[in-house]
Amino acid sequence: MENEILFVSSYPPRECGIATYTQDLIQTLEQKFRNSLSAKIVALNSSSAKIHYPAEVKYVMDATDKISYVITAEKINKDKNIKLIFLQHEFGLYNGKYGEDVLSFIYTLNKPLVIGFHTVLPNPDKHLKRTVNAIADGANKVVVMTNNSCKLLHEDYGVPMDKISVIHHGTHLINYANVDYLKEKYSLQGKIVLATFGLIGPGKSIETALNALPAIVKKYPNTIYLIIGKTHPEIVKQCGEQYRETLESLISTLGITENVRFVNEYIPLDILLEYLQVTDIYLFTSKDPNQAVSGTLAYAMGSACPIISTPIPHAIEMLAENAGIIIDHQNSKQLSEMVLKLLDDPKLRTEIGRNAMHKIRPSNWQNSAIAHAELYKTLINSEEDVLKYSMPEISIQYLQQLTTSQGVIQFSDICKPDINSGYTLDDNARALIALVQYSDIKGKPQSIELIRSYLYFIVRAWQPEGKFLNYVDLHGNFTAQNNEVNLEDSMGRALWALGEFIKSNSFKHSLLYNLANDVFRNSLLQIPKMTSPRAISFSLKGLCNAQDKMNDDGIKKLIIQLADKLVLFYNNAASADWDWFENHLTYANSVIPEALLMAYQQTNITPYKVIAKKTFDFLLSHTFDKKQIKIVSNNGWFENGKEKNNFGEQPIDAAYTILTLDLFYSVMKLNEYKNKMNIAFSWFHGNNRLNQIVYNPANGGCSDGLEEHNVNLNQGAESTVCYLLARLVMEKYETKIEAKWFDNSIQEAPKKMKKEFA
Repeated sequence: MENEILFVSSYPPRECGIATYTQDLIQTLEQKFRNSLSAKIVALNSSSAKIHYPAEVKYVMDATDKISYVITAEKINKDKNIKLIFLQHEFGLYNGKYGEDVLSFIYTLNKPLVIGFHTVLPNPDKHLKRTVNAIADGANKVVVMTNNSCKLLHEDYGVPMDKISVIHHGTHLINYANVDYLKEKYSLQGKIVLATFGLIGPGKSIETALNALPAIVKKYPNTIYLIIGKTHPEIVKQCGEQYRETLESLISTLGITENVRFVNEYIPLDILLEYLQVTDIYLFTSKDPNQAVSGTLAYAMGSACPIISTPIPHAIEMLAENAGIIIDHQNSKQLSEMVLKLLDDPKLRTEIGRNAMHKIRPSNWQNSAIAHAELYKTLINSEEDVLKYSMPEISIQYLQQLTTSQGVIQFSDICKPDINSGYTLDDNARALIALVQYSDIKGKPQSIELIRSYLYFIVRAWQPEGKFLNYVDLHGNFTAQNNEVNLEDSMGRALWALGEFIKSNSFKHSLLYNLANDVFRNSLLQIPKMTSPRAISFSLKGLCNAQDKMNDDGIKKLIIQLADKLVLFYNNAASADWDWFENHLTYANSVIPEALLMAYQQTNITPYKVIAKKTFDFLLSHTFDKKQIKIVSNNGWFENGKEKNNFGEQPIDAAYTILTLDLFYSVMKLNEYKNKMNIAFSWFHGNNRLNQIVYNPANGGCSDGLEEHNVNLNQGAESTVCYLLARLVMEKYETKIEAKWFDNSIQEAPKKMKKEFA
């Protein structure tokens, strides 16, 4: 028996904003929770409309026929797969003065019901208030999309606050493309682009923007205004293209024909998002003061468009705090002044667009799906953990964008690589580990250039005395920072990466293998000098991986020497209630017990295994509750005998915990470790303190962590690579793929290395 959520809504191919909203929502629900639930549709239609719906439409209900409401509800009552109904409510979707015919459907149902109010009108008359109250009374929960709508529903209609949930209108995650390329693609080179999109009708008041255009064009003659979208089908039925023809006449009268372009079609989402990326200023000119919410506004915000909007409640709420500019309804003079203000000040324009994107980002469709799924979990009263996050496809797309011929760039500005941040050995070592594992598991020969880039970085960072430097600027020069910080951990990561490379079957006969092996062996003399438990642990992982291939007595002695150091750390720090190697938990904690367990695998020295398990279980007791991982905060490490700090959770710790859980499960076969692995991985996908995604499925990047109230949206190398490492571990539990490949192009490596690193 399936767990189905049934959405009652208009639905594509019907052209309607709510239809698109519902499709976006259920597609994301299916992507995130396909192993837990499925989303089906009751498509709202009329007897006169002949529409061929897709497979997810389970029922079609004639919204003009009261009998159809009752018949459909009775079918739903008998359908054992359906666990929850989510009804999208807009007054125009249902028959009756205020869509009140839907009440016959609501009160025939005998299953949990959520009502999503897309519009909440202020100052209701008695009839409207009675209708809305009756609809809300028939639901277990009601959902609105703005805090203003929540306030109205409670204060003007008397709906209890504990019955209302606010889930903001979803928006799409953007994989940002090169704007110059997109402007050329759409024949907009050298143009300042203003834009409006959506189904066109008089309510959009596009004439407000057109009347503002002459003053704008006078100062910026290269301005073009894109009016993107078809005329609303219902308006076409009633009035044909009369409104569009009125606009065309106005354009001619104003003499701005060369500055306006109609894109008169219902364009696909990917094309729409590209148009929004080339938009320099987005104009929202609705003249309806009671329009509660606008999907077009949300999508423009999600694309980092600077927005000038009329004061609908959604805009007032979302564009506050310098996230946009509000003007009066139908005030063309104000509009032209504000457009010119933004065009005159590119810095302000960029700031407003970025603020808008930050403001709307928590409302992306991924997070919206999580919020809807949490409602589902609450209302079906299941004692089981009914939500299982689905596995996304492995993607190295963003890692490729972060990588140059020198290596992987350290930081990013949102998802745009920040070349000025330079490079680090830390990031390139982690990236090499991930790409070697990716190659072994998935067989992706196109990653060879990335692998070469990361390995060469490690080779260049290696110094003749056997140590490694970490920091490199954008020009490829080592920076003064290498003389100011302890580089032991960086060296340990480099040895871990080289050990992984040596262990890999994908490169064992290549010249790159010989290069990695030479650097690895020439670094071994420095290993006994290490004093940091993490540096020792990273190095141990490298030694153990290399030993799998080499079976070298000298390496085995080093493994024992380093493992004994970790045992000494443990004996000095551990107490009855503190089973750990230090008097604090900081970052990358799990790598220490993981390294000790790997040492046990190589030596069969039992105390290594015993201490590894005791310390790892201690760590897990402080980082997991029943359903979530709670990562040690980087706002202040967890000191023995003190309270733990909150917030500042970083992907590196979630990923390293997953790597360690994988090893412990493979050695000890305890299901607890496998279960925690799934929980830790779901942290990236929204099962965390904020119920927000950290991984970005649009580009394969990963945000830099969870702050107190928000996700840090920058997608740097460390976070992105660490997610990939975690995802590759999870792949082993999804499918068994033996992938071995060899690319002859790696024979050219030494020549390129001499040229690039001379």
